Amino acid sequence: MISKRAQSLAPSETMKISGIAKEMQQAGKSVISLSQGEPDFKTPQHICEAAKKAIDDGQHGYTINAGRTELREAIVNKLKRENELDFTPAQIVVSNGAKQSVGFSLLAVVDEGDEVLIPAPYWVSYPEMTKLAGGVPVIVRTSFENDYKLTPEQLEKHITNKTKVLILCSPSNPTGSCYSADELRALAEVLKKHPHVLVLSDEIYEYIVFDAKHTSMLQVAPWLKDRFILVNGFSKGFAMTGWRVGYIAAPDSVASAVSKIQSQETSAPSTISQIAGEFAYNSDKSPAVIAHMLNAFKERRDYFIAALNEIDNVKCFIPGGAFYAFPNISAYLGTKTPDGTEIKTSTDLCMYLIEHHGLAIVPGDAFGEPDGVRLSYSASMDTLKEGLKRFKAGLESLS
Repeated sequence: MISKRAQSLAPSETMKISGIAKEMQQAGKSVISLSQGEPDFKTPQHICEAAKKAIDDGQHGYTINAGRTELREAIVNKLKRENELDFTPAQIVVSNGAKQSVGFSLLAVVDEGDEVLIPAPYWVSYPEMTKLAGGVPVIVRTSFENDYKLTPEQLEKHITNKTKVLILCSPSNPTGSCYSADELRALAEVLKKHPHVLVLSDEIYEYIVFDAKHTSMLQVAPWLKDRFILVNGFSKGFAMTGWRVGYIAAPDSVASAVSKIQSQETSAPSTISQIAGEFAYNSDKSPAVIAHMLNAFKERRDYFIAALNEIDNVKCFIPGGAFYAFPNISAYLGTKTPDGTEIKTSTDLCMYLIEHHGLAIVPGDAFGEPDGVRLSYSASMDTLKEGLKRFKAGLESLS
């Protein structure tokens, strides 16, 4: 009864862990969850007020499929103002979240058997979306020593005549790594020799960058524009996860194809959410709100990473962006729990921690990196302190 396509897909491990944590909490058990992939802030009040006004004004109808003209114009202006990138409204397609933007983009450009290069650790959905589009995920494992960033040599080694897309995510989910302008330029030089390869650049964490300004590969390699798909949205930088508004900025042919797919699958996002997104980009109150969240995340990051590195046999580099830590826990693989059960994988470790220490984090196995785990510091300082206490206690209980 179930299609082979559906059977081939793996469920999201991040949602699985979050689901277990919620079930335990509902059963009255104490659980600290550091598995979440969303800001712990409320959507800024000025954005909510714009949405309320839109409701009161009766703006309840469908919008055109690619998104409200006003929102697409606001996106064009934002890309020019903040990123020095030139697009037209026709090259923007607004979707029901950046996740859909990525998925529909792959459906639009990937044919059966095309290879999609995905540096690991990767966001859990990239390989499954690739398979859903008929493509072949080619996982390129990066190294802890290089902050889990793809090198030009690795890129060159894995490009074949079947390669169709390179997916980049900077700042990265799950590692928080950020590519510098020089690193992006070096990758782009490799791509210059392979004009058949498109770039899908997931920049959803753009506003959560701590130590340097965010850089898009297209800024340092503008000649890539005809084969570059920029994905962004409002969920992370504006704490608008549940509003479901993302977008692509892409060549006309790709934007047209994505729009056509969207017209048959979902149509445009909620009208109210689109108006809220438009106001987020246009309001002069937004920079202060972004700065407030960024400062809070940086304070937490500095505390959290220092505390992780004080735990025996745990190593963690300082992430440049997003709100994740991805420590190396390989020293604990092969250890045993107090009842004698062997911890063979990062998944085993995470299941032990949630079941016996009430701590929900996500195994690196889910992201293609078996030696790591992902912990989110998008939580209050008190929650982070308790989470770290449980993490340390859980590891110390292993022998």
